[in-house]
Amino acid sequence: MTPRKETKYLPPRPISLKTLGDYLDLSPATISLVLNNAPGVRSIPQKTRDRVTEAAKKFDYRPSYSARSLRNRQTFTVGVLVPELSDVYYTLVMDGVEEVLLEEGYLYLTASHRRKADLVEEYTGLLMERSVEGFLAIDTVLTHPLSLPVVAVPGHRKIEGVTNILLDHRRAADLALRHLQKLGHRQIAFMRGQKFSSDSDDRWKNLMSVAQNLGMEIRPELTIQLQLNTASPELGYPVAEELLAKGNPFTALVCYNDVAAIGAIRAFRDHGIRVPEDVSVVGFDDILGAAYHNPSLTTIRQPLRSMGSSAARILLERMRGKNDHSSPVTVLPELIIRESTMPPNPKPWLKPKREPRHSSGGRGAGTTG
Repeated sequence: MTPRKETKYLPPRPISLKTLGDYLDLSPATISLVLNNAPGVRSIPQKTRDRVTEAAKKFDYRPSYSARSLRNRQTFTVGVLVPELSDVYYTLVMDGVEEVLLEEGYLYLTASHRRKADLVEEYTGLLMERSVEGFLAIDTVLTHPLSLPVVAVPGHRKIEGVTNILLDHRRAADLALRHLQKLGHRQIAFMRGQKFSSDSDDRWKNLMSVAQNLGMEIRPELTIQLQLNTASPELGYPVAEELLAKGNPFTALVCYNDVAAIGAIRAFRDHGIRVPEDVSVVGFDDILGAAYHNPSLTTIRQPLRSMGSSAARILLERMRGKNDHSSPVTVLPELIIRESTMPPNPKPWLKPKREPRHSSGGRGAGTTG
């Protein structure tokens, strides 16, 4: 008669840390060190570490997130406040944020507030109830300090406990206007951002200041104001039509952002005005589609991914008490010259052939620059 083979004890499922320890003949503390990659894990032989990870995988064991959180008084969760999830500005910033948070083992909870002040307040409270350890506020207007560390991208208000990351808008204005000036443009139209956009006021003030220093005139009849609350090129279409309908000649347009610039170019084309042969157009942000638009867009590049990764790193440092980062963090823009700008046409374009067919109105999601 063939003797029966001994079979090793198999723990039941779902499995606990104790039963996994019994199965491996190791202490729960050793297993916890390995699975949490905790300090001191290097003192455990690699062979033992491999046994633990293989057994955990075999029995689908995962460390208790709640127990870990209670033990360390951490939830490894960050709250993110944004106006709208589909905004290209938000998407690029979040690419950088996600890269850092994933690398550091953090989750994030996102709340889209549609630029409604009451929702900003409500969602902030709800995220705190879910024990987030800090906030990233992307193109979100904050009005008062919070009890947790906050990093704002972009941030322009000085609020206790909020670290602001912002672009050097004076340099951005200088790059854009000097580029047009060197090409020979003197009759330049300007597009202002929506009043609710975080960068709008700062960008406009710097454009006016730099224009004055360069001897350029910002004429009211060549200034247009974005109104729509949308993340599509529709943003720039109606205001470009309004500018054309006034009949005042101009050879270049400085746009608030790339999305609006693309809409403005379409409006010009619909009226038989060529870009850049008749009107040069400068955008802002350097979104993913800017290089592939026809014509490819001359623009001021914001390092949005790098701003996002910097924001995430600064927030984690603040959450860990390593640095209070009380001073603003300023990043530098870059001029990207493409096909949408050239020297002005000596033969100016004529007044549009038809009246504007689009009227301004609000729908959709907000954009920023």
